[in-house]
Amino acid sequence: MPRYHNINGNVVQFTAEEEAAQDALEATWAEQAPARALARLRAKRNALLAETDFYALSDVTMSSDMTTYRQALRDLPSNYTTSDSASLSKDLSNLNWPTKP
Repeated sequence: MPRYHNINGNVVQFTAEEEAAQDALEATWAEQAPARALARLRAKRNALLAETDFYALSDVTMSSDMTTYRQALRDLPSNYTTSDSASLSKDLSNLNWPTKP
């Protein structure tokens, strides 16, 4: 299926070179999907850890449940479970996050 772009108000069909370049960009984007998913996982994990950072201060006594929760977050993504046993690199939607105490 031909692709088109707008140049100064005119609809122009892609050249063969532009088609090849666009195909390469789309292939690269698809290949990098697992890396983007893991980056989103780490960002969420870091935000959840940041929410509980005050428990780690020296003048606060951290419960063992909170210690376990924070360790489980730090272990992501290396230790993970999904509800449907899907590979983490393919699907993060069913990731079982640790439960905050």
